[in-house]
Amino acid sequence: ALPILCTDGIVFVVDSVDVERMEEAKTELYKITKISENQGVPVLIVANKQDLRNSLSLSEMEKMLALHELGSCTPWHIQPTCAIIGDGLKEGLEKLHEMIIKRRKMLKQQKKKR
Repeated sequence: ALPILCTDGIVFVVDSVDVERMEEAKTELYKITKISENQGVPVLIVANKQDLRNSLSLSEMEKMLALHELGSCTPWHIQPTCAIIGDGLKEGLEKLHEMIIKRRKMLKQQKKKR
């Protein structure tokens, strides 16, 4: 994997129907968020295919991806989406933007204190 430099936010897309690959998705998500350059970087989890009847609920996905274990230093938001028609994408990106702004303000305040 190539190092990701100067990351402000991470968009992680998950197929809400693919239960078999949820464990693999969790492993990848943890790999990405544990890279030192990415620690504390806000994560938007895009729960795609939420329009399908057999899709997992957000709470099921939250459990399967163990999002609560990401730690308090990693802000995250899980957004239900249907990429084909664009449902939820705008809302998810707006939430990611809010988390990025909040983090930038926090980092600025930390620098001032030094």
